Amino acid sequence: MDILEEAIIFENAKMSHMTTSDRVVASREAKRLVLAINEIYKKTKSTTLMDLMKRLTVKKKRIDIRLKGRPNSGI
Repeated sequence: MDILEEAIIFENAKMSHMTTSDRVVASREAKRLVLAINEIYKKTKSTTLMDLMKRLTVKKKRIDIRLKGRPNSGI
């Protein structure tokens, strides 16, 4: 399967009701996809690839926040 197809499938996948283990796997998958797309981007400088990487990074950050927990603002 093409890396761009994998990225679009990952981007459209539902992330609700995931176990912690599923979140770890999803976070690693997002990182793998972004790094692979970045290698293609270095050669082509395509803005569509950059936009896709940005969307995947946002999704990865949301997963990571859920994994690590939100920082407390109190004492």
